[in-house]
Amino acid sequence: QVQLVESGGGLVQAGGSLRLSCAASGGILRRSAMAWYRQAPGMQREWVASITTFGLTNYADSARGRFTISRDGAWNTLYLHMNSLQAEDTAVYYCNTNAMDYNWGQGTQVTVSL
Repeated sequence: QVQLVESGGGLVQAGGSLRLSCAASGGILRRSAMAWYRQAPGMQREWVASITTFGLTNYADSARGRFTISRDGAWNTLYLHMNSLQAEDTAVYYCNTNAMDYNWGQGTQVTVSL
């Protein structure tokens, strides 16, 4: 059974940086385009960034230029490097395939203070 376990969130001041990690079992990084999503309080979950198995990346307008999605060479872990964080980035961050094929993990909370 595929498991997605997000980590790396925390409290950071505006302008700061964080690196989120997603440990994905079942070898899904090798066969699936992967994505990060986020859900702010009272809001719908939204897509943030994607990476294909070929390494092609795409970003939501809100993330482009500040966030970088990547994966490790062992194809076990997905990352989201976040720079220049803003209060509007406060949310629970999740990983999943681009098609949201699997059950959502618990996510990791990112809180950006002014």
